[in-house]
Amino acid sequence: MGQGLRLKRFAIRVAASIALVAIAIGCVWNGPDSSFAESSTDVYFGTEGTPQGPAAPTPHETVYPRIGSLDNRLLVWFVTQQHTYFGGFVLALPLFCALLEFLGLITPKPALALRYDGLARDLAKVAVLALSVTALIGSVMLTMFITLYPSFMKYMGGTFKGFMPVYAAVFVGESLLLIVYYYGWNRMTERGMKWIHAAIGILTNIVGTALLMMVNAWSAFMMSPAGVDAQGRFLGNAWHLLHSALWNPLNVHRFLADIMSGGAVVLAYACYRFFTSKTDEERAYFDWVGYIFLFVTVCALVPMPIAGYWLMKSVFVFRQTMGVTMMGGLLTWLFVVQALLIGALFLGINYYLWQSMARIKGSERYQPYYQLLLGVLMLALFIWLTPHTLFMSASEVKAMGGAQHPVIGNYGVMSAKNGAVNILILVTALSFLYYRRANRTMTISWTRTGNIAIAVLYAVGALNIIWLSIYGFYLPAKIRVGLSAPQALTTLTVIVTGVVINRLMLRGAVVHGPIQWGKIPLRGMVGLFGLAASFSWVMGLMGYIRSSGRLSWHVSELMADVSPWAFTPDLQFATKMVTLNMVVFWAAVLALFWMCEHGQQPAMAMDEEFRDKAAPLLAPVPSQET
Repeated sequence: MGQGLRLKRFAIRVAASIALVAIAIGCVWNGPDSSFAESSTDVYFGTEGTPQGPAAPTPHETVYPRIGSLDNRLLVWFVTQQHTYFGGFVLALPLFCALLEFLGLITPKPALALRYDGLARDLAKVAVLALSVTALIGSVMLTMFITLYPSFMKYMGGTFKGFMPVYAAVFVGESLLLIVYYYGWNRMTERGMKWIHAAIGILTNIVGTALLMMVNAWSAFMMSPAGVDAQGRFLGNAWHLLHSALWNPLNVHRFLADIMSGGAVVLAYACYRFFTSKTDEERAYFDWVGYIFLFVTVCALVPMPIAGYWLMKSVFVFRQTMGVTMMGGLLTWLFVVQALLIGALFLGINYYLWQSMARIKGSERYQPYYQLLLGVLMLALFIWLTPHTLFMSASEVKAMGGAQHPVIGNYGVMSAKNGAVNILILVTALSFLYYRRANRTMTISWTRTGNIAIAVLYAVGALNIIWLSIYGFYLPAKIRVGLSAPQALTTLTVIVTGVVINRLMLRGAVVHGPIQWGKIPLRGMVGLFGLAASFSWVMGLMGYIRSSGRLSWHVSELMADVSPWAFTPDLQFATKMVTLNMVVFWAAVLALFWMCEHGQQPAMAMDEEFRDKAAPLLAPVPSQET
């Protein structure tokens, strides 16, 4: 009780301190502006308006204080990435908690409902502490920006000054809602009150998402400024300032990325506890936790390539030169590495599902299909990895007689890549259908008809995706990009329809026994741990690619970066920094789990399947089929 009270007071004090700092900064930047009588034109929307904010500083007006030989950019990079990781973690955990609590409310099995609810409660405790850490890192980051990049912060603060009090209010609201959500868990246990508690969790996630969107407005503005004139002066339209060319795609992309990053941390913790468990009961529980959070993470991964394509398409529409730099120029090989990692993620997910069959009785009948699925996955992966252009030196371009490679230039077009990643998604969905069928024998009269329907559905969907991929080779690039929409729609239709048909076919099926949690081969959990690391690593890499697209600009085409560190690091250095950030973040979050585990009281369950004994955080319970 004392520890919980201290935790609550600490979280409230940190939230209040950050809010006061934000309001104070907003008031300072909200001081009187110069009066501008003339009208000016929005650089993006083309609308007229009266300048109401400061102009972007010119290169000779930009100041970069030096502290010895310290590399300002590396320090800011490290702290900003940690804040981004923790911010995503804090956004994801309440979402996981609300989802688990809802599953506990609707499941008809009391033991499973209690397990969902207990897991959600323990993750909420971690979220409260992680929120405080996120706020502290945010304070450090803000201090560093003001100290090391004063000209940049003066301009950004003056431009977004009207949003400072709103940001502070949303942050305080998120903090208070999360604290009420956690500390009301054991006080709102009756059925009616439990639904009210779940509604608080949903409201917490809505406010958290609003906070994310406000933060994304800064990042989107830096890449694609809007709401300002050619000199960078705010023209008074707050919606235009927020609604830049990349704001909407960036919101979707980072929302999915935060879910993946947060889920990856819980996956890593579940794997670690599985490896170190001393009893079969603990091993079974953390095996179940790993499966649940892999499913949640995959739900965010499946639309991620589509969201990434939307973001990059928006980049090309805004500035084609920026898109070429990111995908066909200086950052080409980073995109190749990213593509390799995404392909490895899909391979790893399928491998884990196939290994998971070992805990299910009757799964042997599906083993012959694994090799065929693996072959399709590898073929799609090779197509997904094929680049269209390569980053070459001037001598190499001269030797080839042009920037287009004579062989590679004929392949790797976007329609083919989108087709390949959609095939990867379809194969993963098919593996999941096999997993759901593994320990069941269907008893419905239309089993054969249903199997034929699913087979035809997947075959027709795959043929349509492949046809669109090939058709893209005969279209101009500006028309070819539009093929992604029908490809994505085809994939979504096939997956949803296939899951619905499969679920109807499994009604009344004979179950050959419950899932034997904890019986998964060790290599399956090792693969799951590798998946978790890949999720976090690729999130850091994607953030670096997005920021590097601005090249030598703080704010694209408005405020130049003339610091001594205004250069793009090479691939080797970038990957080292991403790895360092991931390792530090994981270590910090696992320490949070350990702190919340210390002194944790066991979840007492009035069910004979639960053990009445002390247990660690995420208290394990006997296996139960989901």
